[in-house]
Amino acid sequence: MSNLLNLELVSKSYGVRPLLSEVSLGVGEGDRIGIVGRNGDGKTTLLEVMTGLEEPDSGRVSRRRGLLVGYLHQGDELVDSHSVREAVLGGMADHEWAAATRTREVVEELLAGIPLDRAVAGLSGGERRRCSLAALLLGDHDLMVLDEPTNHLDVEAVAWLAAHLRTRDQALVVVTHDRWFLDEVCQWTWEVHDGQVDVYEGGYAAFTLAKAERQRQASAAEVRRQNLVRKELAWLRRGPPARTSKPKFRIDAANALIADVPPPRDRLELERFATQRLGKDVVDLEDVDLVRGERRLLSHATWRLGPGDRVGIVGVNGAGKTSVLNLVSGAVLPHAGRVKHGRTVRLAHLTQAIDEVDPEARVLATVEDIRRVSKTLDGKEMTATSLLERFGFTGDRLTARLGDLSGGERRRFQLLKLLLDEPNVLLLDEPTNDLDIETLTVLEDFLDGWPGTLVVVSHDRYFLERVTDSTWALLGDGQISMLPGGVEEYLERRAALLAEPAHLDAGSTPAEPAHQHAGSAPVAAPKAKAGSAEERAARKTLARLDKRLERIAEREAELNALVLEHASDHQRLAEISAELGELSAEKDEVEMEWLGAAEALE
Repeated sequence: MSNLLNLELVSKSYGVRPLLSEVSLGVGEGDRIGIVGRNGDGKTTLLEVMTGLEEPDSGRVSRRRGLLVGYLHQGDELVDSHSVREAVLGGMADHEWAAATRTREVVEELLAGIPLDRAVAGLSGGERRRCSLAALLLGDHDLMVLDEPTNHLDVEAVAWLAAHLRTRDQALVVVTHDRWFLDEVCQWTWEVHDGQVDVYEGGYAAFTLAKAERQRQASAAEVRRQNLVRKELAWLRRGPPARTSKPKFRIDAANALIADVPPPRDRLELERFATQRLGKDVVDLEDVDLVRGERRLLSHATWRLGPGDRVGIVGVNGAGKTSVLNLVSGAVLPHAGRVKHGRTVRLAHLTQAIDEVDPEARVLATVEDIRRVSKTLDGKEMTATSLLERFGFTGDRLTARLGDLSGGERRRFQLLKLLLDEPNVLLLDEPTNDLDIETLTVLEDFLDGWPGTLVVVSHDRYFLERVTDSTWALLGDGQISMLPGGVEEYLERRAALLAEPAHLDAGSTPAEPAHQHAGSAPVAAPKAKAGSAEERAARKTLARLDKRLERIAEREAELNALVLEHASDHQRLAEISAELGELSAEKDEVEMEWLGAAEALE
């Protein structure tokens, strides 16, 4: 199979900073490649060089003759004077696009709620993004290049996009921070760092495992080095005091071991800030009505946030997630009911909008104007310089102009300014937008130990499941509904809601209320009487299932050990991953059976 395009010893710099250094890569027919890396390390630059928008400083980019490339930029290229129909469908009438299955699927999913004859000029940022993505998916391309395609998409749309891309034959190169999306779609992962591009087989999980193995090997080498250091230094200190000299080669060896200690690669480490103590009352929404335009988003809704709550909010675009955060923060007032804040609440709200800044201001000076010294929970003081370095602003980025920061850097800077006020309630509206995966993992680690109340609106399933303890949804019924089953339950309920009209049209009876849809708690099984045959049977079933779960856990541990052992053997890793997937499915099935048996004994 021939490659669609090749990069041969490609180098590209901006100013004195090299982003790509003699990189050689190829994209084959049908390849699905995910690109990850830190903000500013050159992911978008790599895409622009591949697509011909930027010329390399050296090296060569060769493309197959007649190659058709579709490129979804981070910013859209829609013409404001066009209608949505002209921008996406080329002016096709409804009966024309509806006759084509693929076109109809894309339009119904991505353009739902957007009138086709509406002018592009009046669309929101999220709607423009959907239009750009729809136009690309409807094009006839050999290679699709997508730069952050999941931005502004809700959880449901991201799941649809992943399923849609898996069914297409075209080659795909995608830059995204959405780790779930990478695992669902991509066959290869490219990591851009330090001017190089490392290639890994598999999605994000395989990439993480391989990288962990590399770090394990480096750690083992470091342990060996440290042991040698201790031996050499011990030898230098041995012997009678009269021995004033040691063989020079031994001294040089010891000094070399000490001198080659590498600096930590990841300095983007967040310290926990000192937080004000929360009382028992945090934020209460009591019998609240919230209306936007002609839409009633909340109707007699009651919702309470307590100290230490970690909440994720999901819903389709336009359901009112951002409005709920604005209601909690006090940025908007309810039309009825009340919003009550506790006396000790210090609230910080990270919005989707990037703060307006003075483009001529400098990073360090701006932070020092807010706070020169911050205290961590353990009482240590951190200077503004140390704090910025932990947020990834090192070297010349400390004194960079705010106007020169990338989107991801501005997002990090915005979060830093919020945390400088030492809040105890954090509201995060799509915090993963524009952040690279490395920054996300550090943010997740920070939030793990953050003692305040956290409310997150995000389309990133991985992030939501990682940092929150409970999931709530806006399902269009005017309430904020808790979902014990998390995002999976949300998708199941949404599928049930969308299927209801079809069932009703077929003459069936109306579906049960939303709170009883699939994914909610199962209907309670009849309780077995004490001493009955049903009770004995249930206890036997539990014992049998416990043994099965133990065997599954033992096998999972064995397979996880094999992953590290065969980190460089991609074929073996694929086999192990497949077996782990089968075990996970079996485990879920057994656990559901166990819950059913346990319920009969309660």
